[in-house]
Amino acid sequence: MTLTLETRRGSDFSALSRQIREAKLLDRRYGNYAVRISATLGTFSAAWVAFVLLGDSWFQLITAGLMGVLFTQVAFLGHDGGHQQILRTRRGNELVCVIAGDLLVGLSFGWWVDKHNRHHSHPNHEGQDPDIGDGVLAFTTGQVAARHRGLGRFIARNQAFLFFPLLLLEGLNLHVASARYLMSGAGRRYRRLEIGLFTIHILGYLAALVVVLSPAQAIAFFAIHQAVFGFYMGCSFAPNHKGMPTIPAGRKIDFLRRQVLTSRNVRGGPFTDFLLGGLNYQVEHHLFPNMPRPSLRKAQVLVREYCAAHGILYTETSLVGSYATVLRYLHSLGAPLRQAPARVG
Repeated sequence: MTLTLETRRGSDFSALSRQIREAKLLDRRYGNYAVRISATLGTFSAAWVAFVLLGDSWFQLITAGLMGVLFTQVAFLGHDGGHQQILRTRRGNELVCVIAGDLLVGLSFGWWVDKHNRHHSHPNHEGQDPDIGDGVLAFTTGQVAARHRGLGRFIARNQAFLFFPLLLLEGLNLHVASARYLMSGAGRRYRRLEIGLFTIHILGYLAALVVVLSPAQAIAFFAIHQAVFGFYMGCSFAPNHKGMPTIPAGRKIDFLRRQVLTSRNVRGGPFTDFLLGGLNYQVEHHLFPNMPRPSLRKAQVLVREYCAAHGILYTETSLVGSYATVLRYLHSLGAPLRQAPARVG
């Protein structure tokens, strides 16, 4: 689906922004984050203590699954810090992101912020949003058309069926992409600190598996942990934009419509908010990236009403419905490859 809106003069965003500021929804929520961070890090630490106390046991596979969930919850805190949601100062938020990402989870702050900021500036914009860039899966008709043969063609043809299985590898992909970024010399801010903390994480993690577990258990633990982590991360981010309209290269759309029309919210209550780390309010998050996570639910009421008053389509669906939309979209993109023979030579 491609957006065909023309550029509009002026901006309807300023009036909405004024409403949000007057409602104090951009104010820091120190108490909420103090409880949230304490609970997350407390549970994270307790899981590692349980890992050590349980020792050489196949019950550690349960711990591995729990660790996959906790790594994702810690990553959500890093996401909030990277968007300047937690503390008032830029440096403070960035240090939260570095500690949560590089040290505790093994994800590079610099790599993630660079990639994520480009996505936020141009969501679903062909040629500018790295999240729909050419990769393992094809997200645009142009990417599908370029896959004439081999593994790339096979994946594109069947990507709807391969989507969830491939998410099991996303955790490893995030670690590898982070390592490549740091080794490439890219990024100057906190680079030395990132390399140090990232190295501590990798060496400490592997050492813990080798020292506490038998070789077979260590391999099984690693596989389950990384699979759950990748699957959970992928399932948290996938409902947000995949299957929503894309913006053709060169097309310009005003900020409000660019963010709203390419984003999808997921309905639900407090449990959904916790499960998806606030990413279920994707429309509000894209309009106000530095809005604290606990304020997103209140902001949704204002944003939804504002969009209705201005005739802007506001998309919200169930979690299962969002995945169904993603799979239908991926399946439809691969249809030409299922109908045409592979090119030879």
